Formats: sequence, structure tokens, C-alpha cells
Amino acid sequence: MNNLRIWVQAIFALLANGSWSFPVTRSIYQGPLKVVCSPGLNCFSCPAATTYCPIGSIQQFLGGVRLALENGQFFIGFYVIGTIGAIGGFVGRMVCGWACPFGLLQELLHKIPSAKFGIPRPLRYIKYGMLALMVFILPLFAVSEFGMGDPWFCKYFCPAGTLEAGLPMLALQPGLRDIVGMLFFSKLFILFIFLVWSILSSRPFCRTACPLGAFYGLFSKVKLVRLQLDEGLCNQCESCHQVCPMGVKFNQSPNDSECISCFACSNICPQKAIYLEMGGVPLTSPPTIKKEIRAS
Repeated sequence: MNNLRIWVQAIFALLANGSWSFPVTRSIYQGPLKVVCSPGLNCFSCPAATTYCPIGSIQQFLGGVRLALENGQFFIGFYVIGTIGAIGGFVGRMVCGWACPFGLLQELLHKIPSAKFGIPRPLRYIKYGMLALMVFILPLFAVSEFGMGDPWFCKYFCPAGTLEAGLPMLALQPGLRDIVGMLFFSKLFILFIFLVWSILSSRPFCRTACPLGAFYGLFSKVKLVRLQLDEGLCNQCESCHQVCPMGVKFNQSPNDSECISCFACSNICPQKAIYLEMGGVPLTSPPTIKKEIRAS
């Protein structure tokens, strides 16, 4: 199952970054697909990106709200929030485990042989602060003299944007190197920290700093597609604790907001007590049901 998931992530990464004319055009794709909302974190300014990043779009929208209202444009667009809200309500953070290019990169880096370390659980709450402050509050309220707000997370922090857009565009357009300043180098340092950290710990950006993961995590208790625990079969062996890339203790918190539905726990469970369901309907039969059928 894990190999299948890696392939699915790779396919999603290629679909979200399918414009390969950039070595010739040396610019960002601006075709008709650019109106499509990518489910995972995928920088709009990546020269190969055919979709846009939902987190970047939310910031751009909020950054222009006050100026729009001052100019009498009394309308609010909920396309982006509605799209990722629908995705979150359907599968929650499963997107992070199956469709996010930056998540895939972290997983591949973690395969590099090295000492491995856990991530303190309280750090998980940083990403909710990122979502609230850098995605919603600052773009809406910290505006310029012209009434426009910056995309704070994209501009000042996002390591995915630095990797997918900043570095490639510097390579494609050498003239941009003359205007590189401390802001870019600070973001390059952030990228370096997360890349090294990904070798030492599993998915550190997803677990501590990703606002999109935080948004999807809000749907952990209401999402339609989820892994469930058959408590009657679970013997508390804690095998699921050892394999979860997100540090979830599934037998203790099956609705944990960090769960990315990667199936690592269900694959390792000796009792086969973890199964998949959609809207309360098992997609794989709960083990107790199978047991009752065999007994009858």
C-alpha cells in the first residue's frame, strides 16, 4: 500500500506541475488550467505549475478585500475556500498523504539513512497559528497605504514556494538575481531547515508549519472518508504507534487531526482492527463483522 501511495503522490505532483514548456518560455504558465485549485500545497509561481495553490489564493483574496470594498465592489468569492472545504469535508488530511507534492518530497528525504528523531507533539499547534495569523489575519488587516495586504505566508515563509518557484525562476531569468535580497535568503534558510529536518524526522513541515494541513485537520471529526478502529479487536499492542509518519497513536485517537490516512497503521496491525469507511459505511469490512459471519 505504501508503494501505491508514493506513486499516487507522484502522479498528483505531475498533474499539478504539467507545463513543461518553461525551459523555452522561461515564464510561468498562464493557461486555462490556472483556474483549477490544487488540493495540495503547490506554488502558483512554479514555472511548471498548471494549477494554483489554495493557501496563496486565500491570501490574495483577503489582501484585496478592503480595497475592493472601498471601491464599492461588495462581493465576496468563496470558490477557493469552498473547494478546499469540500475536499476537507470529504477526505480531510488524506490529501496530505496522497496528493501533496511537498509531502512526497519530505517522505523521500526521510528515507535517507540517518539517525531519526521524533517531533514534540505541542509543535503541531504552530501550523494553526500560521493559518490564523499569516493566511487570514495579516493579509486582511496589515495593509499598505493603498489598502492592499501581502500574501504573508507565501512571501515571508513558505519553503515549498522557495523550492518550486524561487529557485527555478532565478535559474530561468538570471536578471532576477540582481534584486535578490535578505528576504529571499531568509526563505532559503527556512527551506534548508525543513529539508534537513525531513531527513531526521518524518514530515516536519506537515506536522508543524503547513497551514493547508491545519485547514484540512479541522475536518478530522466530520470527514466522510476515514480510518476507523474496531475497539473489540484492538489489543493495545501499540504497533500503530511505531509506523505512523505523523506521530498519531491511532488506537488512542482514531479521529486525530494529524492523521493523513496513509494506511501504515492498518497494514501493520496484527489484529486487523483498523479499517476504512465512508460516511459510516465500511469500504473494507470491519474484522468483527467478518468474524461474526464465519462464526454463523
